Amino acid sequence: MCGVVGIVSNTPVSQELYEALTVLQHRGQDAAGIATYQEGRFYLRKARGLVRDVFEREHLLQLKGRIGIGHVRYPTEGDAENPAEAQPFYVNSPYGLVLAHNGNLTNADRLREELFLQDQRHLNTESDSEVLLNVLAHELQRTGKLRLEVEDLFRAVEAVHRRCRGAYAVVALVCGFGLLAFRDPFGIRPLVLGKRGGDYMVASESVALDVLGFERIRDVAPGEAVFISKEGKLHSKLCATAFQLSPCIFEFVYFARPDSIIDGISVYKARLNMGERLARKILRLRPDHDIDVVIPIPDTSRTAAIELSEILGVPYREGFIKNRYIGRTFIMPGQKLRAASVRRKLNPIASEFKDKTVLLVDDSIVRGTTSKQIIQMAREAGAKKVYFASASPPVRYPYVYGIDMPSRSELIACGRSVEEVERLLGADWLIYQELKDLVEAVRRENPKISRFETSCFSGDYVTGDITPAYLEALEARRRGERKGERELPKAPIDLVNVV
Repeated sequence: MCGVVGIVSNTPVSQELYEALTVLQHRGQDAAGIATYQEGRFYLRKARGLVRDVFEREHLLQLKGRIGIGHVRYPTEGDAENPAEAQPFYVNSPYGLVLAHNGNLTNADRLREELFLQDQRHLNTESDSEVLLNVLAHELQRTGKLRLEVEDLFRAVEAVHRRCRGAYAVVALVCGFGLLAFRDPFGIRPLVLGKRGGDYMVASESVALDVLGFERIRDVAPGEAVFISKEGKLHSKLCATAFQLSPCIFEFVYFARPDSIIDGISVYKARLNMGERLARKILRLRPDHDIDVVIPIPDTSRTAAIELSEILGVPYREGFIKNRYIGRTFIMPGQKLRAASVRRKLNPIASEFKDKTVLLVDDSIVRGTTSKQIIQMAREAGAKKVYFASASPPVRYPYVYGIDMPSRSELIACGRSVEEVERLLGADWLIYQELKDLVEAVRRENPKISRFETSCFSGDYVTGDITPAYLEALEARRRGERKGERELPKAPIDLVNVV
């Protein structure tokens, strides 16, 4: 999962790109980058680390121009430790392109072969985002024109849709021309368009528009391309012949901020609905439950837990204090790092647990490492019984569209019953949300959406190209990468004044 942003303005954009990335920091804490354009030159800085660590005042002053893009990275493809994998990516031919990408290409390996053998293009990293950049560059080169027209960009995006499979929300700068943004034909990853006077902005979440005073116009449609010229003129076109909005439901469960609106759905209200549905299930299963207190696992599950406690008629309490200087454990690269971070991140308030039957509420259970440790912490704090509720169904299948959980061996619910997971976690009772209830909780806020991407829960992959052989190869690759985990220097990459 990553976050992207692009701005075309009447004033310099580096500071606003920086501010937008800080708001999108929850979508990626591994690396950050900004690229801007002015008078025939790109200005680029990217490095591993949080936004606040990558950019200092002098960097923002060097990022000149009134048009630019930004990216925060959470790696799913490529070498997570390599600073060269940070985005945006740059290629000089044709015209000069800089691109940032949120998602994951499921046919990246085949495209790498095509780019090398047929298109005669060189790739310098293992990132599928560099693959996507070079596919776009090749399709633009096929125009054979010295000067591009807007329709040339749209035809190139049409070709990208024909060649690329998977999830992608893209922002790109075309040298001397403007800002291009587009979304895959299923709209798996989010992308929203906003306006402020004569300025335009695209971003992964509407909250980034809000903090900069942009009015949310609409979401970029699945298969649509949006182009904003450097003069500030907006163009758009549906570039896919087949499309169906199928947003990733895990965005609403975990990744997106609660104050965002994605595809017409308030993330906050969707999570309230999840809590309501989960409470109804608990009341069906145990109408005479003995729950004394509802405690969320901060932060994402708070909204669902509040609604759940209200419907159950049970007090809601904050039982864990979070160290906000520790990153999100789910998106940390490396299982050892995730496991070590749990106790450093959360500390229980013993008085809220002592001699009570506690219902802990979390947004999801993926690997189970965090949940198991939290349950143990609750017992050590004096809880009489520890129940655990997940606002989403069991995660049983690998996710291939941009979330780092492809290995089935890492998923605690894969091949196991709820009772088996309950024993492994050490809970006295484990309650999962039903998939139909999760879908309805989200769909309630936008009934026009007929399908969601739910593959990690259902095994149904919306792109239709995921085979058992693909999943086996992906799992083997991930196992190999994690065996080779190592630390590399967090060296920044600056490509300033690239013509």
